[in-house]
Amino acid sequence: MDIKAVYEVLYRNVIEEHSQVFEAQNLEDIEKLMTAIMNAKRVFIVGAGREGIAARSFAMRVMHLGKETHWLWDDTAPGMRAGDLFIAVNGSGKIGHIDYLLDRAHLTGTEIAVVTGAPSERTPSMADITVFVPACVYKGTDKRVVNSTQPMGNLFEQHLFLLFDIIVMMLEKEMNLSHDQMEARHRNIE
Repeated sequence: MDIKAVYEVLYRNVIEEHSQVFEAQNLEDIEKLMTAIMNAKRVFIVGAGREGIAARSFAMRVMHLGKETHWLWDDTAPGMRAGDLFIAVNGSGKIGHIDYLLDRAHLTGTEIAVVTGAPSERTPSMADITVFVPACVYKGTDKRVVNSTQPMGNLFEQHLFLLFDIIVMMLEKEMNLSHDQMEARHRNIE
């Protein structure tokens, strides 16, 4: 194997796939999510697997923006109530335990947003705000996604990291914050 040639083909392919997803992204979805984050008293975020890792990194940065933010699985997460925002990442739109969480969140009066690669599935249909990320997702069924040569849900999972970071940078500008203000909220014991 010519590792240099294979490496170059793969990274160029991955970059091209992400470029196609960015071009296909509906910015109205992003704007609705940004508005909901800015207006929320508190933000709760959840996701599973590699999608959950991206969601957890997003939760950290939303906290750095100055929003009271909770990763739902943490034992210290308080109860939700009206005025809060619950963001669930559910790529396939049909992860059963996330459906259950949305069922329970509806009872609290919190606003619900779902980030997904399959907006016609049950979980996204339960949301007040749906952010359709048009990237091939593991066990996804939507035909409007950018297909991928990568295994399983790699494209969707990778793209979440990039998209969430861009959303945070746009929120930073919209909220008139500086990098220094965000950094001042970073954990200082590590």
